[in-house]
Amino acid sequence: MIQTKNLTKRYGKFTAVDQVNLNIPAGEIYGFLGPNGAGKTSTIMMLLGIVKPTSGEIRLFDEPYSSRRLDLRRRIGVVPEKHPVGMWSWMTAGEYLEMFADLFGLEEADKRIDHLLERVGLAEVKNKKFSEFSRGMLQKLSIVRALLHDPDILFLDEPISGLDPFGVKQIRDLILEENREGRTIFISSHILSEMEKICHRVAIIFAGKLRAEDRMKSMLTSLAKDREIHVDLEELPADLPAKVKALDFVQEATGHERTLMVKVPKTGDYRKALSKYLIDQNLVPLSIQEKSLSLEEAFVTITKENIDLFAGIGGEE
Repeated sequence: MIQTKNLTKRYGKFTAVDQVNLNIPAGEIYGFLGPNGAGKTSTIMMLLGIVKPTSGEIRLFDEPYSSRRLDLRRRIGVVPEKHPVGMWSWMTAGEYLEMFADLFGLEEADKRIDHLLERVGLAEVKNKKFSEFSRGMLQKLSIVRALLHDPDILFLDEPISGLDPFGVKQIRDLILEENREGRTIFISSHILSEMEKICHRVAIIFAGKLRAEDRMKSMLTSLAKDREIHVDLEELPADLPAKVKALDFVQEATGHERTLMVKVPKTGDYRKALSKYLIDQNLVPLSIQEKSLSLEEAFVTITKENIDLFAGIGGEE
């Protein structure tokens, strides 16, 4: 559905995107992550045909893509980071959506608009001027507009920005539902905990280069330097962490309230050995769970490694 080959964008001597290769199949929720200034926005703008690449290729739907391919652009829905305001602020939400329905030549547009507004909880404000909407309401309205023409690919830039917890769940459920219906979704967001819940694969871009790309579970597993086991006990003796740390397979051991936290090597399963040791100490584990690396921790690991690398290179020069 989305392919790039050596996609590059330069602004003068500055390289914003440096030979990025993407291959996103149909039906995937693909997370595109990176700190501010990493090249995310420039990449997305090129994929949308708004900014022309300096070099490289873009293919959508397995066809060469450019801003002139209106037939392909019609199959794309976009939720930008900035919301609809300005020249349309005098319109009601319904009028705004009707304008876009007319542009796409939608049949039975009223039914489609009412259905989508209902799904995001905006049905009751259809006749309200959206200049009076909150940021979260504008975000939902943008998503409705992007879905009006039933696109095959949906680009989402910070789709849950400004939403309360209930609104976040609404949009998360909507994204998952749209994906189950076969829609390919390309999503960029700073809220990594949400990306972790919905994305099939993620890519991390830093300083214009793609630094990591993999299925969510594989990436988190590969980046983890060790494993952390949490053991809940009826009582945590004060000297237990020090005793456990002395075991030959334990790297670190700490305690908090009634929970013992133990770091062990990445390879191997040490839960049985740890459980046996605790039972030999007349302690009964109430639960033993392994804490997985989070996407946020993986993101920090990758970006920090590259920052340190650049600092080292700069120091050598």
